[in-house]
Formats: sequence, structure tokens, C-alpha cells
Amino acid sequence: MAWVTIGLLVFLGVSGLFGGIGLIFGLWGMDAIPREPLDRIPLIDSWLVPGLVLVVGFGLGSLIAAYGVLRLPPWPQFTAAGWLTGRHWSWPATILLGLGQLAWLLVEFLYVGPSLLLVLYGVVGVALTVLPTLLPVRRYLGTEKTP
Repeated sequence: MAWVTIGLLVFLGVSGLFGGIGLIFGLWGMDAIPREPLDRIPLIDSWLVPGLVLVVGFGLGSLIAAYGVLRLPPWPQFTAAGWLTGRHWSWPATILLGLGQLAWLLVEFLYVGPSLLLVLYGVVGVALTVLPTLLPVRRYLGTEKTP
């Protein structure tokens, strides 16, 4: 289960990087994305902000969390997350990425509309929210002792 979690984080990270860079720079045919949804989104007039959220939040954030789940580095800058939860920092990071993904998709659904990608990434968001709570992942992360 931990490897599935890592795989989903890497998938979300790589697709967030490529999708965000595509939105920011208009690559991979993304310059053909319609501007009408932007007219409905308050305070946003270009795809730059959504692209930055994808690159930084879901791209880099997911890859850092994947590394955290894989290697369990004791990074002092994330000590507060471990202190607050009593678990390795990658545990709450993964759950927050899953919840953030679901919130992002809800906003996207409301302003852009439905798509098959929403379903795919919705499954990823639910999985990233649920997988860290399962006993095998908690044990892997050292947050549950074996009996």
C-alpha cells in the first residue's frame, strides 16, 4: 500500500508539473484552452495562477511528499507537522495533498465543467486521502507498531 501511495504521489507530481508548465507557457497545445472559464473565475484573468498552483502545489509538493514516504527523511523544517500529528511529516502531507486535490477538482468542476480527467484525478485525491490512514501505510511510516 505504501508503494501505491508513492506511485500516486509521483503520478500527481509529474502530471502537475507538466500540466502547470503547459498552462503557464501555453505548451503542448494548451494555448488552445478556452478563455471562457476564466471569465467566471473571480480575480483570475489568465491561466498563470492555476498553472502555478499545479506546478508548485501539486507538482513539487507531491514529489516532495513521495520522497518523504519513500525515504522518511527527518527534515527539521517539517518537524511541526510530525509534532502536531505524532507521525512522520509525509503522512499529513499526503493527506493534505489528497484533500487539496479534491478541493481543486470541486472548483474546477464548478468553473470549467465536468470531464473524464476530473474523475481520474478525483480517484487519485480520494486514494491519497484514504491510503495513509490504512494500517499497512501507517506501519510503513513507523506510526503504528506491529503487535
